[in-house]
Amino acid sequence: MTHHLVIGILNGDDIGLEIVPAAVEVTQAAAAMTGLKIDWRPMPIGRTALDTIGSTFPEGTMETLAKMDGFILGPIGHQAYPKVPGAINPHPIMRKGFNLFANVRPTKSFPGLGAIHEGIDLVIVRENNEGFQPDRNVVAGSGEFRPTEDVTISVRVITRLGSSRVARAAFEIAQQRRKRLTLVHKDTVFKLGCGMFVEECHRVAQEFPDVTVDEVIVDTMAMRLIRDPQSFDVIVTTNMFGDILTDEAAGLVGGLGMAPGLCIGDGNLAMAQATHGSAPDIAGKGIANPFAMIESARMMIEWLGHNRKIPQAVEAASIMQKAIATALSNPATRTRDIKGTAGTAGMTQGIIAALG
Repeated sequence: MTHHLVIGILNGDDIGLEIVPAAVEVTQAAAAMTGLKIDWRPMPIGRTALDTIGSTFPEGTMETLAKMDGFILGPIGHQAYPKVPGAINPHPIMRKGFNLFANVRPTKSFPGLGAIHEGIDLVIVRENNEGFQPDRNVVAGSGEFRPTEDVTISVRVITRLGSSRVARAAFEIAQQRRKRLTLVHKDTVFKLGCGMFVEECHRVAQEFPDVTVDEVIVDTMAMRLIRDPQSFDVIVTTNMFGDILTDEAAGLVGGLGMAPGLCIGDGNLAMAQATHGSAPDIAGKGIANPFAMIESARMMIEWLGHNRKIPQAVEAASIMQKAIATALSNPATRTRDIKGTAGTAGMTQGIIAALG
């Protein structure tokens, strides 16, 4: 059978075993309504893979994923892994190995969920593969080291290529939305690093004359996200700044359960990965909020639909978007963390019921 899309399923750890199947179930239901054919390929990863195969990231995983259109990656609880050679954190390897340089993280407020402000609808595009993160900013070894017992040095890597390509991804998203882009940086202090990032963003801006561009210093941005988040459309920033600001933004609209994410790059592959962690304290209780994972999967299907020119995928994503909003509008079909009464399964079935 010929399939329009081949998608990997990697459940991850803890609540990933509950919310990734929920995302697959909703996506498959929407796909069936539009005639989109998806070949789902489950793959072992994380603690389950370590216990059964001996590695959290089994040999051959990258090669297998490279043949797919995309994959759903559940949260990884790597901090709780035992200190053994096979226990590694897989997702930085995936991001860098597949050149997934843009981490697209939307923030949207829905009525009745306890958002600090209504009318929030913004997207933060975070550079994904350099910056301060030591597992991504060098080819081998680590960008963080300790030359003496009393001194630790962390290296921040900013490149023109890394800056320009994430800027282009952000401009393309802004062009499809309200045509406003905000550059967030700290070139008042990091004159060379952030300075280069800003230079490249403005260089790319010349290719998008219809997009209005402004700049905000990162500490001011942290304040403005609290005070006037409705004034922003698309925000582009470097890796660590983006990591921090997206968690802050999630807090405005109900918490990390409302924080989806999509990792994209040169177009060969897309990775749906929610922003939140594996939440071992609530794992197995059936109460985890599946929104972020479901929305991440929806974003992936939409992006692949446009990228691969598959109208059924774009339509399926649109159907999912409406059904998610419908389920979130009813306390009976949303989880307790967002002022609802449902569990993971109840919210998932609520979304599926709203599909058609």
